[in-house]
Amino acid sequence: MGSWGRAIAVPGLAALDEGRHGVVISVSCGSAGSCAAGGNYASSVPNINGGGHQQGFVVSESNGAWGQAIEVPDLRALNTHGDARVSSVSCASAGNCAAGGNYSGDPQYNDSYGKGYVVSEKNGVRGQAIHVPGLRALHEGGYSDVSSVSCAPPGNCAAGGWYQHFRGFVLSENGGTWGKAINIPGLGALNTGGEAEVSSVSCPPAGNCAAVGSYLDSRARYQGFLT
Repeated sequence: MGSWGRAIAVPGLAALDEGRHGVVISVSCGSAGSCAAGGNYASSVPNINGGGHQQGFVVSESNGAWGQAIEVPDLRALNTHGDARVSSVSCASAGNCAAGGNYSGDPQYNDSYGKGYVVSEKNGVRGQAIHVPGLRALHEGGYSDVSSVSCAPPGNCAAGGWYQHFRGFVLSENGGTWGKAINIPGLGALNTGGEAEVSSVSCPPAGNCAAVGSYLDSRARYQGFLT
């Protein structure tokens, strides 16, 4: 049986937030001693519109040693209204992970709604955070959030969450490229009360995933769904 090591402060996080506020929200391990974690911190560095507020960070462990926390690449450029976080991290193998969450604002449309994003890491190199492909077509620019990400094998992941007026969505990454978000088939018929979301996704071999969450029925009672 393994033994737990001593808890440590996230390396480098104090340098990002000047000790103001930092939270780790999610962690995942691709192999023994190779993990990744993410969350948010209170940034004092102005973002595009001059605010600071919250930014998302990630940190990796390699061969049992945690590296320095960094901002999610390019998330600040998306996060024009200064409120971002990493909600979920998943690693298929060492150095091959994905993360998702939410940021506030949109540099293209200049609005302040929260937006769901995903970002991938390949062979230890992190890619750029991107707005969930196809999501704007589903909800016309309103609020959205990625609540869960799962990967297996590397470069093949799934993510899920919800968008404005509480509609559940999922999307898949195939060969390192994220596809477009879609409404969960059949969920609209269940969601007669108008509130649904994906709370968790899980993927074993590529293309074989499951998602779960909740919806509101016609009697205003929350019910669970599986897909």
